[in-house]
Amino acid sequence: MPYKQHVASPRFPFTVLISAPVLLVLTLSAVLLAAWLTFFRYHNSDPVAITPSTLPDAYMEEVEAVLYDKQGKPKMKIVSPKMMYYSKDDKTLLTMPQLTLYRKSPQPWYISAKTAEAFDGTEHVYFKENVTIQHAADLNNPATVIKTTTLLVHPTTQIAETNDPITLIQPNVVVKGTGMHADINNGDIKLLSDARGEYVPS
Repeated sequence: MPYKQHVASPRFPFTVLISAPVLLVLTLSAVLLAAWLTFFRYHNSDPVAITPSTLPDAYMEEVEAVLYDKQGKPKMKIVSPKMMYYSKDDKTLLTMPQLTLYRKSPQPWYISAKTAEAFDGTEHVYFKENVTIQHAADLNNPATVIKTTTLLVHPTTQIAETNDPITLIQPNVVVKGTGMHADINNGDIKLLSDARGEYVPS
């Protein structure tokens, strides 16, 4: 059985190893529960202030998880200093998340924020506060940075969307608008309303 290994950097010493043939059914919840066997901790907070319903079922620190597709190529990477998993809602809370989405272009998309919530494994990831999306230039799209306050990402379909105001920055151009629908795989970005651009000399 082929096996992929990702070596952690000094900053993120924890690594999740994922077998390529079963990646389509692996979800972030499965990764967390597997890691639970070694890294599980109970959150020993004040029992008076914290009720059992607020306690996570799994807790991890310094996480770096890589998911691969059926061909053994990296599909997505998640890095977070802290993750907490709640089995009741199949929800994972992430602090300072960094998500890398690999696509057809050799240049992946990088998404970061102050916090995020992942639902149904990693089918839907909702980023909140200081959300930044960026990717380097490729053959079809210029280097791009997008800033907003919230962003809903669907990694499987590679769609990102928000209804909040956004700022899109490309070489010599700054565009502001409200709402966005982006196809991560081909790089198409559509602003939904109030789009206005400004030329910025280099």
